Amino acid sequence: MTASRVDVAVVGGGPAGALTAMLLANRGRAVVLLERAPQWRWRACGVFASPASVAALRSIGFREPELELLARPVEAMRVESPGGASFRLTYEGSGALEDSAVGFDRSTLDPLLLDRARSAGAEVRLGATVEQLALSGDRARLTISGDASELIARVVVGADGLRSVVARAASVDRRSPLGPRAALTFHLIDAWGDRDARMVVVDDGYVGIAPVPGGRVNVGIVLGRSWFERLRREGGRAVAHAICASVFPDGAASAEALRPLDRVAGVTPLGHAVARRAGAAWLLVGDAAGFLDPFTGEGLHRAIVSAGLAAATIDAVLAGRAGGRLEDYDRAMRAGFATKDLVSRIVQGFLGQPGLFEYAARRLAARERVRATMGQVMGDIVPAAHALDPRFLAALLAP
Repeated sequence: MTASRVDVAVVGGGPAGALTAMLLANRGRAVVLLERAPQWRWRACGVFASPASVAALRSIGFREPELELLARPVEAMRVESPGGASFRLTYEGSGALEDSAVGFDRSTLDPLLLDRARSAGAEVRLGATVEQLALSGDRARLTISGDASELIARVVVGADGLRSVVARAASVDRRSPLGPRAALTFHLIDAWGDRDARMVVVDDGYVGIAPVPGGRVNVGIVLGRSWFERLRREGGRAVAHAICASVFPDGAASAEALRPLDRVAGVTPLGHAVARRAGAAWLLVGDAAGFLDPFTGEGLHRAIVSAGLAAATIDAVLAGRAGGRLEDYDRAMRAGFATKDLVSRIVQGFLGQPGLFEYAARRLAARERVRATMGQVMGDIVPAAHALDPRFLAALLAP
């Protein structure tokens, strides 16, 4: 078996992995990216992202013509409760691409990011599965299926999602604190022309609907344990159709409008946690670095930010800069996202208590200033700590 040496091996070719590879290659590092799929295919993934996501892509070199192909502006997120409460979370933008939330076209975004990584000088291997990963001291040894080869990397980056082989090799993978859930995602034709995204809360779950480029809407359904038997018995496609028929307007809920344009991709369990995000020869980015829930729409934003932090940290370590350690990345991620994670857990706590969620939803619908703050927090426009301020909580929960 032949072995080659590289500075960095990136496992996973989604947005976090591709951006990490691109940024490191731009710094002159020898990078190999390993993606197990031989070509892009639709799979369960997020598309709705906060305004900060577009700003982050622009900061690393993406320009308006590209962004217009990748993303469709979303003016607001309309949240609808089972009891009939409804409110719009806005982001204080104009509704234009430069300052709005967006729905991304992942079929365009993901291949484009891989092309950017190649153009920067990274070696991208599609159809390459990591069969074994050994972390020893300050090196990682990867055995790759298909070509009888090994890679010896000074750093391995886990960008391989919820079941990261890097997280498992480092023994840091943990169960999600939110319990078992399943997710289904697919696209429908845009028969509604709504410039808002929608989040429709249903019994033990919710449905996220986001407009995306190409005259489509993306539908993401998250379901709790009480749905598992029905999913097993009827299958994801049948359950998805029944749920969509109940949440879309009656006048547009035709058989044609509710027919998925691609396969109904599913994943369970949804979400996981990690004990830490970096060690002596490894670190984790994107969903591999811990994923709670897509309700707050921050998966892509976190993927972009984590890629930038990871690339800067790895480059500093490889350059031998004084005091630089991969563990610095873990501290930076905790500093950047710990408060938002706490807010997300609180939101999930409300969702898990239907009466409490209905109470909060009706007050958000009636209280403009509270609603505006919540929109800014969910959109990553202001620090998440604003949602934990006692004055905000009192204004939200007071009768």
